[in-house]
Parts: sequence; C-alpha cells; structure tokens
Amino acid sequence: MDSAAVKKFLFELQDRIVTRLEQVDGNKFRRDSWDRPAGGGGRSCILEEGNVLERGGVAFSHVTGDKMPPSATAHRPELAGCTWEAMGVSLVFHPRNPYAPTVHMNVRMFMAKKNNGEIAFWFGGGMDLTPYYGFTEDAVHFHQTCQNALAPFGNHLFPKYKKWCDEYFFLKHRKEPRGVGGIFFDDLSEPDFATAFAIQQSVGNHLISAYVPILERRKDTPYGERERDFQLYRRGRYVEFNLVIDRGTIFGLQSNGRIESILLSMPPLVKWRYDWHPEKGSHEAELYEKFLVPKNWV
Repeated sequence: MDSAAVKKFLFELQDRIVTRLEQVDGNKFRRDSWDRPAGGGGRSCILEEGNVLERGGVAFSHVTGDKMPPSATAHRPELAGCTWEAMGVSLVFHPRNPYAPTVHMNVRMFMAKKNNGEIAFWFGGGMDLTPYYGFTEDAVHFHQTCQNALAPFGNHLFPKYKKWCDEYFFLKHRKEPRGVGGIFFDDLSEPDFATAFAIQQSVGNHLISAYVPILERRKDTPYGERERDFQLYRRGRYVEFNLVIDRGTIFGLQSNGRIESILLSMPPLVKWRYDWHPEKGSHEAELYEKFLVPKNWV
C-alpha cells in the first residue's frame, strides 16, 4: 500500500488539469499552498472572473488526524477512534456562459490504522455534469468518456457506477437530480490496492477529455439575460446539494478542514426564487423534462 504513489499522482493530476484549463480560459489560476494545524496540508488552485470560467477550483489535500470523523465511520464503526490520513483532488468548474455546463470531479483515498496495527484503505470518486441548457451530444460524450475510463476494469463497472452516481447526486428535498450524472464510486478496496488505485487514476485522467471538448463547444454561444437568470437559479441547486448532502463537504467540516478550500466549489453568483416553475414548452422546461431524468446516454 504505497500512499506516496497516490499522493504523487494526485498532485500531478492537479497540475495537468489546471494547465489545460488555463489554456482554455487564457487566465492563470492562483496557486495557494496551505498547512493544516491538526496535521497535513494541501494546495488550492482557484480562478475567478476568468474569460471562460466565472469560477473554477482544483483542490489537492493530504490531511491526517488522530480520530476518524463521524462521516468517515458511518459505514465502518470499527474504525472509530483510529488514526487516519486522507488525500484527494476535488474540482468544480462554473463557466460564465449558461450554455456551458458545470462539471465536478473528485478522486480520493482514505487510510486508517486499526488498534491491532492493520491498515484499512479505500478509494472513492467520480465525475458528473450539471448543464443549465441540455444538449444530447454533450451528455452522450461525457458518459461515453466515463465508460471508456472504466472499460479496462470490466464492463460491469460503468453501469454500476453510473447508477450509483444517479442515486447519489439526487436532491431528495427537491426530488430531482442535480444534473445528467456520470460515474460515482466509494468504499473501493477490492480486489486489491493496486487495482483500486488504477481505477482512481483512470477516472482522474479522463476528466480533461470528458469536459474540455464540451466547454470549448459551448463557451462562445450567444446568450442573454434570460439564460443568465436561469443559470443562476439552477446554481442554487448546486449549493443546496453541497451543503446538505455532499460527503466530501461534510467530512471537511467535521475534520476541521480549511474552510476556503472546502467551499471552493461554490458558484460566485446564485439566485433563489419562491415556487418558480419554467414556462411549458420553453428551453428551460426541456432541461427538466429531457435531461434531469436518469437515462442511459450510451
């Protein structure tokens, strides 16, 4: 179990993604290294008010502790009180153009040392797409790339992780999906460390090819106040999910993480409305009717 190899991969993954998005946007990310008093540290890369990205963040963290947070032991009560380390890369890109979707990706690893000296580990992560105006070709491309990422490890993984994503990125209090999904997995330790790590690597390595072609296709689409208004309204769902449901956000808060990095995923501008519904037959209604419904895109 080589945690150093995982850390090296994650740090280099952050660099590669940031460099590619700088090429698309034309602006540089701010690179902010930090230390955590309780143990560990990380580097947050942030771009605000860019040409293409209104806000984009790619965060690397490697943190340690003496006692596992409740969110990490919910399914493993035997690890309560164990020393632990967690590392990962998490990103969210919020484009300026309403026709360009938001994307989220996270790849992470946890290790805990039991009282008997045994090491427990698991990997998790995935990526998902949140459009404001739906395009079938974008959803198909994104899901096809997710399928390609998992194909080397067996044809059974994509439908399993796709279903998991649909179920996880669902706002129960709204009774609606956050977006068109993608893939999601957690608690992965089988069949062994090397295979689980390889799956994490493949997912992380496919983010650029999954998202950048879509972003480049939509970033210059003409739009007006109506589209912008709807984008800000739909961003509210993103905020609600992150603060109420997301395990990564909850873990960060419970483990006394660095708040600037934990909330790096938040969009810069958001709107909420009371009991609002899109006009029937509108492009806004089409998002709900044709895209915010689980389906097999590939």
